[in-house]
Amino acid sequence: MNKLTIFYDGTCPLCVKEMSALIKRDKSGHIKTVDIHSDDFVNYPNIDPTQANLVLHALDDKGLLLLGLDVTYRAWQLVGMGWLYAPLRWPVIKPVADKLYFMFAKNRYRISYLLTGKSRCESGVCRR
Repeated sequence: MNKLTIFYDGTCPLCVKEMSALIKRDKSGHIKTVDIHSDDFVNYPNIDPTQANLVLHALDDKGLLLLGLDVTYRAWQLVGMGWLYAPLRWPVIKPVADKLYFMFAKNRYRISYLLTGKSRCESGVCRR
């Protein structure tokens, strides 16, 4: 069974919105999301919270660590929409897409503000 546990920033409005969209489409229950600011995160001592706050992290069902756009692609693949993100993993596009992803991750609060009017979720944590 293909499972994926995604560790995301629950204080980022865009991050929460994407996780909510994934869970809504995950009819088979393949994806578990864990807010790195939640009490549940202590159950994953092998995931560095500082690094997980910089780059999206996930563990697959074999314990393999995925990072950044590899997480995004795998997650959307599990809900039947991987084709949308597949081009971002093509060898000729991957290096550029990864650089753009890191720029987004570093500036996600500013980008969230521009797109949603909120840079961070109220009271520190967004609710799905």
